Amino acid sequence: MSEKLEIGSIVEGKVLRIKPFGAIVSIGDQQGLVHISQVANSFVQDINDHLKVGDMVKVKVLSIDEENHKISLSIKEALPKPERPARGDKPFRQHKQAQEPKTNPAEEYFKPQTVNPNADFEEKMREWMKQSNERQTSLNKRANKRSY
Repeated sequence: MSEKLEIGSIVEGKVLRIKPFGAIVSIGDQQGLVHISQVANSFVQDINDHLKVGDMVKVKVLSIDEENHKISLSIKEALPKPERPARGDKPFRQHKQAQEPKTNPAEEYFKPQTVNPNADFEEKMREWMKQSNERQTSLNKRANKRSY
C-alpha cells in the first residue's frame, strides 16, 4: 500500500470528499483522511469554510496503517509554523494580586474573639452575639458585592 509514501513526507493531493469529521484526500493512487483537527492552525468549526472538493492541498503523512488501508494526513503540519512574538516584544503585565495585597476573609472570621474573661456568662453571650452579627454582616456585604 505505501510503496511511495513515507511517514513525515509532505505530498500534494486533491480533496475528493468532505465529511463533517474531515476530508478525504487523494494522493496518487491512494486516499487518506485529513481529520478536522488537522485542517488549520486555528479552531475549525465548519470544514467547508477551509476546504472545497477539488482543492489541491499539501499534506504531511502522519501515519500509515497497511492492515486497514488507512493513511492519516495533516494539512496543518504541512503549513509553515506560525511565528510567535519574542518574549521581549510584549510588555510585562503585572497581576492585580501583586499590586494590592488581598486579605483572606477566613483570617478575619477566625481571629480570636475578645471577651472579658471576668464577665459573667450572660455578658459573654451578649458580646459573642454582637461579634457574630458583625462578622455575618461583613460576610453578607462581600457576598452582595460579588453577585453584581
